[in-house]
Amino acid sequence: MAKNNLICSLDIGTTNTRAIVGEIDRDGIMNIIGIGQSKSTGLKKGIVIDIEATVRGIADAISQAERMIGEDLDSVYIAIGGPQTALLSNKGIVAVQGELREVTGTDVDRVIAAAQVLAIPPEREVINVTPLSYIVDGYEGIKDPVGMIGVRLEADALIITGKATYLQNIRRCVERAGLEISGMIFKGLSTPFMALSPDERELGCALVDIGGGVSEVSIYMHDTLLSFASIPQGGDLITQDLAHGLRVPISQAEQIKLLYGAATAESSGSTVFKIETVGASETTEVDSVELVEYIQPRVDEIFDCIRNELIKAGFDKPPAGGVVLTGGACQLPGLTDIASKKLGANVRIYRPKQIGVTDPSFTASTAVLQFITRINPAALQKQVRSGRQSPRFFDRIKSLFAEFFG
Repeated sequence: MAKNNLICSLDIGTTNTRAIVGEIDRDGIMNIIGIGQSKSTGLKKGIVIDIEATVRGIADAISQAERMIGEDLDSVYIAIGGPQTALLSNKGIVAVQGELREVTGTDVDRVIAAAQVLAIPPEREVINVTPLSYIVDGYEGIKDPVGMIGVRLEADALIITGKATYLQNIRRCVERAGLEISGMIFKGLSTPFMALSPDERELGCALVDIGGGVSEVSIYMHDTLLSFASIPQGGDLITQDLAHGLRVPISQAEQIKLLYGAATAESSGSTVFKIETVGASETTEVDSVELVEYIQPRVDEIFDCIRNELIKAGFDKPPAGGVVLTGGACQLPGLTDIASKKLGANVRIYRPKQIGVTDPSFTASTAVLQFITRINPAALQKQVRSGRQSPRFFDRIKSLFAEFFG
């Protein structure tokens, strides 16, 4: 969070680092009021490889957001995902306290804490513990047990862990940029709840976030996260293929991809443009159709990997709710056609609806703000309507994230 109870999310990606600042209006709606974006040069496939470069990227993104809102930011919520994260499941069991044997919020906190008691390797840390469902005296499938009468309360919980060194490096970079960490939020939980409809999460749906260095696949069924996988392929590999094929610098290849690139010949059009190849003394003319021969094989490979992840998760046939794409690289013309063909499913692209962040590359960072809003929307709305700045309330929210999100 920041001064005046503003909330800031930070998405430290392989290609870009994005800071999004939001505030709750009187209707309880999260409004985006500040945006910052900088190039990431200190990460490779989602992993920090250069501390100083990563710190500069964070500081630049935060500085842009601060200039937009006219205030200094002092803390952030960090979007966490990538190949260093993993899912575990565990069950917690407690006896319901109180003479009336009515399940209270305290009992729920206790059973969630009990679910966290399991053997985790020392090289891993718990990022988040979230209850999937509760059981009261043998009655299963309960979403909210508070107020029910029973003797025994059980909880099936999903536990997200991350490699300790990965999380420590992220913390160090953020802290060296002069910021406190209010919480770490797993993208496999936050992003699908914004990008997928309730029906899609219930029927079964795969959300594919195609970033620069990695593509993340979150699979939901019965409103529960079943699987999360990170594939070390993304838009940067397409850029590299173009750079090698056309013999141009990476920066120029990225511009060519954005301006003229397409995944299929049918979607490419025909535009002739000039390039300066490395080592050549004269410019060369290129037809945009020629770019497809470099781009399409890599896009095919990415969706072959995604298909393999679906099969690993038990989906020999595509989920009934189809596949939703988001992330910066999903906007390549013709990419959805390849996705639909490779996955055998209905495919759509999700774009955030908030003004200023409608590009799919902002989905993960915007979803963090929406996720925070969902923690206690009634209390947040009450806080806004009162017109009071109550640090104690936001300290409680911060403590809640510290306990469950690390």
